[in-house]
Amino acid sequence: MRKSYNRKLKRLFAIDLKLGNFRHKYKRQMELYLPWFAKYYQESDEQPPQGIILCTGNKQSSDRIAITRQNLIHVAEFFTVLPLKELLQAKLQEAIAIARRRLPYSKDEPS
Repeated sequence: MRKSYNRKLKRLFAIDLKLGNFRHKYKRQMELYLPWFAKYYQESDEQPPQGIILCTGNKQSSDRIAITRQNLIHVAEFFTVLPLKELLQAKLQEAIAIARRRLPYSKDEPS
């Protein structure tokens, strides 16, 4: 566990590196760290601390990053090497399908 401070955001960040895929117990650990950092390190003019959990994943080609803030968690996947074209196309089609399900559109618009 390391702590870092961002001057522009006026916020302390707790950064935790984990080997393997993201597990929910890592989120629970971070939820214990953040109030402790807020109590003992946060100054009165600063934003509440945020946590970043970096997980290496089981595959050599992908890492996961999870950010927790006020009991919210966001997980994103990124690649350390360029994946195959087919994988990129599949990920793009998956993202398009998710966006179409989330966003309302009229029947007159092309889908």
